[in-house]
Amino acid sequence: MNKEAVVLINLGTPKSPKVKDVRNYLSEFLNDPFVIDINPIGRFFLVNMIIVPFRAPKSAKAYEQLWTPEGSPLMVYGRALEEKVRTKLKDQADVYLSMRYQQPSMESVFNEMEGKGYEKITVIPLYPQYATASTETIFVEMQKLMSGWSNIPAIKFVDQFYDHPLFIDTIIDRASKYNFDDYDHIIFSYHVLPKRQLNKLYSNAETCDDHLCATEINETNQKCYVATCYATTRLLVERLSLEKDQYSVPFVRVTSSSSLDIDTSRLMDKTEKNTRISSSGGMNRLRTLIRSKKNER
Repeated sequence: MNKEAVVLINLGTPKSPKVKDVRNYLSEFLNDPFVIDINPIGRFFLVNMIIVPFRAPKSAKAYEQLWTPEGSPLMVYGRALEEKVRTKLKDQADVYLSMRYQQPSMESVFNEMEGKGYEKITVIPLYPQYATASTETIFVEMQKLMSGWSNIPAIKFVDQFYDHPLFIDTIIDRASKYNFDDYDHIIFSYHVLPKRQLNKLYSNAETCDDHLCATEINETNQKCYVATCYATTRLLVERLSLEKDQYSVPFVRVTSSSSLDIDTSRLMDKTEKNTRISSSGGMNRLRTLIRSKKNER
């Protein structure tokens, strides 16, 4: 038996696209105080009385369209990644896949590892950029699960890898399959976070807006989600030799002024209406959108 273990942790997925399973997933996910970080009583009523009852049926229909014969895409690809990493590290470490919400749960995976006497465990949340709503909640849950262990091994927690050469290489490899001269514009689109979560990083009443997050990484903003998203983009842009007018960096569509006010749909309206968007994922957080082939106008 190997003396080390590697745990790959992603967000989670419903057991099936049935409404009851989607409801269970949404309930566990959205009741996490790191995800909806408001007053606990307000969160309880908002999530359980409003969001989950109304969203579950709609989300179930969306999951039905995404579901594959093998199951949830996130689970299918997660298991494939787990197997590839296991093959790579077969003589060095045991490899586990876990989900923060639903199955395979962190509790079940960590309980399995507890009795195996590992000397070192490497925990890798599959999010390139750190955020409290994704990475931090995994770290806190890990601490809670391991607090009762009688023999705690050395722990390596990979809190972000937005600039890791191998991560950048994977996206460049996908992008290299396209001829960028055939496209009007390149969009690097990222998930949005509420400003209140971003501002928790800073002290002395400072906010994310007070820092140069769009242009540099420094000691103050190196854990800022916005700063690291822009940093990833700069690395990709450099590798792809793109000029400033060839790309944009919007965040996923927002619904209120309390979130980052950058809207992909509004940006698209500024260019050709006859567009086509394709996306390539990057560990569930980065999506590179390449759109509007000139010869399809």
